[in-house]
Amino acid sequence: MIQVANLIFRYPNQEIDTIKGISFKIEKGEIYGFLGPSGAGKSTTQKILIKLLSEYKGQIQVMGHDLKSYNNSYYNKIGVGFELPNHYAKLTGLENLKLFASFYEVKNVDLMELLHKVGLTDAAHQKTQDYSKGMKMRLNFVRALLHDPEILFFDEPTSGLDPVNAKNIKDIILDLKAKGKTIFLTTHNMHDADELCDRVAFITNGQIMAEGSPKALKLKFGKPLLNVEYQNSGFHLAEFELENLGQNLEFRNILESNKIISMHTREASLDEVFIKTTGEQLTLTD
Repeated sequence: MIQVANLIFRYPNQEIDTIKGISFKIEKGEIYGFLGPSGAGKSTTQKILIKLLSEYKGQIQVMGHDLKSYNNSYYNKIGVGFELPNHYAKLTGLENLKLFASFYEVKNVDLMELLHKVGLTDAAHQKTQDYSKGMKMRLNFVRALLHDPEILFFDEPTSGLDPVNAKNIKDIILDLKAKGKTIFLTTHNMHDADELCDRVAFITNGQIMAEGSPKALKLKFGKPLLNVEYQNSGFHLAEFELENLGQNLEFRNILESNKIISMHTREASLDEVFIKTTGEQLTLTD
């Protein structure tokens, strides 16, 4: 659905490229995560793919056609959920959806059903100026679904949401995938990426440093470990690599000489893999 080859982009009046020759492809029905810290090039890449930025070098094909060949009809094929919500404050939630739905060719989407999906049925006739931040985020998310697009771009879709609503948004994303939608997800939230994405790319300083499924990346760059909590004049925690564990004398001695409280395996997290492959620490301020 999306194929990017040697993409380069530099903002006007800047001395260095923001995007430095990246390449990737996204298959139909895939959730592809673009992960990195603030300033890494995530949002710039998304802005190029949704045609907000056009002066790039390289080749981009979307649904079999060169991206630059599309006119404004392109927006009937894609849906975009921006990181920061932007609604008409004097209009109700339903009125906002009606207004934005009028921009598209598809006219048969049930707007109240969309509001129901994100728990905003009771706020449908409430002005969005009175919405909480979380309510605005949910309305912003569902606005991307108005015209039943084939490709969806979501930028930090669970940002600012409580755990219940964040899980609901993730469930909707997985349901969209099950219906064959292709999803490009930019985020710094490695937990969300691990739960949602078929494949991820780690980007930093405008370059892709690693790419693959979350599981494959964790196996490649991380070491599976066993955590053992035991009691011996107090509580202690030991950590062992799983490889050749049966021959590890310290591990065997702990089992034979102490009361074991708990044991569980732990694979590397995407956060750890990201730091190992890029050398950068993610922050929650992205």
